[in-house]
Amino acid sequence: MLLLRLVALAATLNATAAVAFDCSRPLTLALHEHGLLYSSQTGAGIDKDIADELTRRSGCKITISVLPRARIWQLIESGALDFSLSGIRNDERDRYAAFAWYFSNKYYLLVRKDVQVKQLADFEDNPALQLGAIRSFRYGPSANRLVDKLHAGQRVTYASALEPLYQALASKRIHGMIIEPFDYSQVETMSIRDLTTIIETNDPPIPHGLIMSKKSLSIAEQEKWRSLIKGMRDDGTVLAIFEKYFKPELANAMVNFYLSW
Repeated sequence: MLLLRLVALAATLNATAAVAFDCSRPLTLALHEHGLLYSSQTGAGIDKDIADELTRRSGCKITISVLPRARIWQLIESGALDFSLSGIRNDERDRYAAFAWYFSNKYYLLVRKDVQVKQLADFEDNPALQLGAIRSFRYGPSANRLVDKLHAGQRVTYASALEPLYQALASKRIHGMIIEPFDYSQVETMSIRDLTTIIETNDPPIPHGLIMSKKSLSIAEQEKWRSLIKGMRDDGTVLAIFEKYFKPELANAMVNFYLSW
């Protein structure tokens, strides 16, 4: 298996070397704080590893910053930011952003045990329950529908990061929040672990990927970056990165999903 990975990596690097990326100006990429995707406390995470590999393979200078997710989408739309990572699409974002998928995962409802919620409908039907969410985050169809309906009923508390939501959950200012596998490690090490349980949303896994600004990057350049990401999946690099943070079974399920390019 290791030999096959090395052969695939060599082939991918040769193919990448033959692609001439437009490195005539410094490119910009923003990370956002989100569990195992990136933590400013450690300076590490899956998306930081992906960003470093993009820089290495393309040969371009990429300036990396850390911004709130809502601000990232604004800058991508305006063309003031070239890239971000772990983004998901919707019809509105398709107007101004292109994507290159590198993993797929499901969303779950993290809910307090004392509110007796067994499924999403239980949460939705109880007007006393408040949901926590991060501004500008979107999820799977069922989770999005829940967030949108509760937002219309003024039952959503928003934050710019996960930490304030965990605190609100512990203090009962909110009663649930949408999470994904990147958040499990934080939940396991916090006081809310014994107070909460995880509920299925029954949504299918949602593809996440490199976000590219259509305003700042030409279609031809978007295709080059999309091919670079595909090469990283094909040669096992993305899987190796995910295996640093997850057990092999979960890493494999998240990275090796069917994708029509």
